[in-house]
Formats: sequence, structure tokens, C-alpha cells
Amino acid sequence: MGDPLFAKYGRTAKAGEVLFSAGENGTEMFVVRSGAVRIIVKSRGVEKTLAVLGAGEFVGEMSILTDQPRSAMAVVDEDAELLVVGVRVLEEMIVHNTEIALRLIRKLARRLESADSLIRVLLYRGSSERVIENLKRLAKIHHDEDGEALRFKADYNAMAEQVGLDEDEVKKIMLKLTGAGFIQLDGNDWVISKIEDIDDFLSFLKMKEQYK
Repeated sequence: MGDPLFAKYGRTAKAGEVLFSAGENGTEMFVVRSGAVRIIVKSRGVEKTLAVLGAGEFVGEMSILTDQPRSAMAVVDEDAELLVVGVRVLEEMIVHNTEIALRLIRKLARRLESADSLIRVLLYRGSSERVIENLKRLAKIHHDEDGEALRFKADYNAMAEQVGLDEDEVKKIMLKLTGAGFIQLDGNDWVISKIEDIDDFLSFLKMKEQYK
């Protein structure tokens, strides 16, 4: 038996498809059921990846909630199944379903916190500190409310863009972190069992930098 929700609001999208571009008026948002969507901004003519959002994530909600043009471009990164939610449907969901409203508020709060964190990431001098602080930022975006291990796509290029480093340098740092057991590489995903361990390691690096 098919999923009635997907039958009513769902659609599939192929990798490379542009869901929306920066500057467009937003009339709908998307919920990722499977696959992944890349959020991209242009800065001085160069495209930068802000995030790669997977199953369970919202995409494009800010524009329809604020009635402002899209601030970024969304491109399907892996073949995806999406729920397409228009303004009227979203309003009805929020009014009649407290759980959906709370979940959306939590997601928005994490996104705002993540934007502030990205600025802090770029203030770090050390390459390792930048990568680790960004891992913490990504972990908050992909936070699992059921307490499961944090899992997100192992995208070295996106990580390099976010932290302002060379992709090869990012790979070396991530290799050290996997070797030390702070993160695991599972297929195409990074998995973090305990974000506290990475936080402790970051504190150690900061202390080391102070006493150089």
C-alpha cells in the first residue's frame, strides 16, 4: 500500500535538479524524505556550500515564513524523494499539529545558531580548530532527537568551502580524526557517536595554541 502523504504532496527529483535559486519568491518548501539537497550561496562570484541536507530536513522554509525572496540556491545532490508543501498547507499544519510546529521552530533555531557558528568557525587561526568547530556546527544541524549517532554526508569539498581551507588539508585533518576514533567513516557518511569527545579535543587544541 502506498504512502498517502507522498501520494498527495510527494515528488521525485534527480541529482543536479535546481529546486530554487537565490532571489526567487518562495511559494513552497520541501521536506526531504530520501536523498540529499545541497544549499549553495554565491559570494564574490564563487559558489559556496552552506549545508547538505538529508532525510527529515526542511528546505526553503525561511522564504515562505518571512515572505522574502530566496537567500540561497537549493540543488538536489542525490536522487531524492520530496514532500512539496505550499504556504496554505504549511499554515494549516502549524495551526492543527503542535508537533509539526514545534519541530519547525527547533529546526529554525538550529539553522540560526548554525549561521552564527559558521562566522565563529572562520575566526579560528588553526586549520584543525576550524574543521572541528565546523563538525560541531554540522552535528547541530543534523541533530537526532532520538539520541542516535549523528550521521551526515562525508563531503570534503563542502567542508573545505565552509572552513576556507584546501580540500586536501581538510582530508588530512579528517583522516587524523577518524584515526583517533573521534569520528567514523561509514560508506559515504561521517558518523559521530559522541560530540562531547570532539568538543574536549577542541578545548585541548585551544589550550595548546595558548601556550605556544
